[in-house]
Amino acid sequence: EKRLQTIKEFTEFGSGFKIAMRDLEIRGAGNLLGPEQHGHIESVGYEMYCKLLEESIIELKGEVPSHRDIEVTIDLKINAYINDEYISSEIQKIEMYKRIASVQDEEDVVDIRDELLDRYGDIPNSVENLIQIAYIKALAGELNFVSISEKGDSIIFQIKDEKSISPDSIGRLAAKYKRRILFNAGANPYILYKITANNREKLLENIKIILHDIKSFVVK
Repeated sequence: EKRLQTIKEFTEFGSGFKIAMRDLEIRGAGNLLGPEQHGHIESVGYEMYCKLLEESIIELKGEVPSHRDIEVTIDLKINAYINDEYISSEIQKIEMYKRIASVQDEEDVVDIRDELLDRYGDIPNSVENLIQIAYIKALAGELNFVSISEKGDSIIFQIKDEKSISPDSIGRLAAKYKRRILFNAGANPYILYKITANNREKLLENIKIILHDIKSFVVK
């Protein structure tokens, strides 16, 4: 059977995604997420798609899902996806989602932008947003945030625990951002950033600046 042969071909560590790609060729992109999805990632959202893709890889390899640490979740009212007009091939699109999801630093961002420009042309806003969100997610995880979400006119940076950010960092943030930043301590500490009409247009950039500020305030 083709799927069993594929698993035999890709047995080395880290080959799960190769198996999933071959499985896509055998079964079709839609089947990976269920026939009702028809392979369209935007139907389920970026975060959910990555989760479903990983679960499919684990199932295909016959492994038992292991307990995972809490990951950073991003919930912002921003279009972030790869549309069919930009990348028409489902397999190439999934490969690029995987590449974007692996972003860890600004060098990765530059590399992905260069690759997209070279292969597909000018980058649409929705794809650029996707890249920026992937970078924000990596940076937030490095700083022990568990989620960044948009609620009303505010962005909530949920912190893992009180020990994850120093009082000095909070004080320096408050001094820089004045009333735009509020800090809530307790069992579920968070930083609240007020959105205005002006900074809403550059929301992702402002979130990155805040995270970079926090990183620079951390005492080594």
